[in-house]
Amino acid sequence: MKIKAAAIQLATKIADSDANIASCERLALQAVKEGAHWIALPEFFNTGVSWNKKIASAIQSPDGKAAIFLRDFSAKHHVLIGGSFLCRVTDGGVRNRYQCYADGKLIGQHDKDLPTMWENYFYEGGPSDDIGVLGAHQNVRIGAAVCWEFMRTVTARRLSGKVDVIIGGSCWWSIPTNFPRFLQKMWEPANRLTSLAVVRDNARLIGVPIIHASHCGEIECPMPGMPIPYKGFFEGNAAIVDADGKLIAHRSPEDGEGIVCAEISPIAKKNTENIPGRYWLRSRGFLPTIAWHHQKWLGRRWYLRNVYKA
Repeated sequence: MKIKAAAIQLATKIADSDANIASCERLALQAVKEGAHWIALPEFFNTGVSWNKKIASAIQSPDGKAAIFLRDFSAKHHVLIGGSFLCRVTDGGVRNRYQCYADGKLIGQHDKDLPTMWENYFYEGGPSDDIGVLGAHQNVRIGAAVCWEFMRTVTARRLSGKVDVIIGGSCWWSIPTNFPRFLQKMWEPANRLTSLAVVRDNARLIGVPIIHASHCGEIECPMPGMPIPYKGFFEGNAAIVDADGKLIAHRSPEDGEGIVCAEISPIAKKNTENIPGRYWLRSRGFLPTIAWHHQKWLGRRWYLRNVYKA
């Protein structure tokens, strides 16, 4: 069985839900015209993410504009389409929720397990029993993973043997470009390499193809807890990867907004490589490790005061 899949790379307008949904629709229509039947939108497809307070005003209900777009587009064009958005749940909390629809019906949803860095300002992690298995479509078992879930070995362990394909995306940002140039040269190459390598690692370790969408473009916002702004860019790397971790189609950040399309074979192969026993699949690097803890500490407090049950 072959499936024509597409992954979108979005030039994001931070917190502008209507504009981003319109761009996703335009790019998804391009994918349909190229024959794609499965389409991946990125993590936070309607908002992107940065430390921008306006994002809190763009949080959606489970049946808000973001979900309606996924449902209606899938029904109108008879495709499977998925992406994640900030979703207000019944207890007043917010989750980073990946929803997947086919022919107007919800296949399943997955709440990202842990917020990354400044994401802590806007949502909380999902329940421990949500392992990322969405359900089945046309007898294909579908899993979901987003951004730094690909960085943690638990993702491969919980999905291994349970899915035939993974659909997901990232909103991965660069090392600040306004840092001293020698720090950029020291840290950014590894950051860029890791953002794509972990997707390929998971495909190989789980033994399934991955459809991975992304964001691109420059971003600027305050730096949490620091007197200087953040200036940088999204890492791009929309990609379609086969079950051996080989890139079939790829879009770099320099390629800008657009789509990648390729055929995949959604059949899980036997895993011949052990999943590492460590927590992180690849090293986070010096600066991301500091930001992980510092921005989590600041973000959880702001979230509880300004977003939770707001």
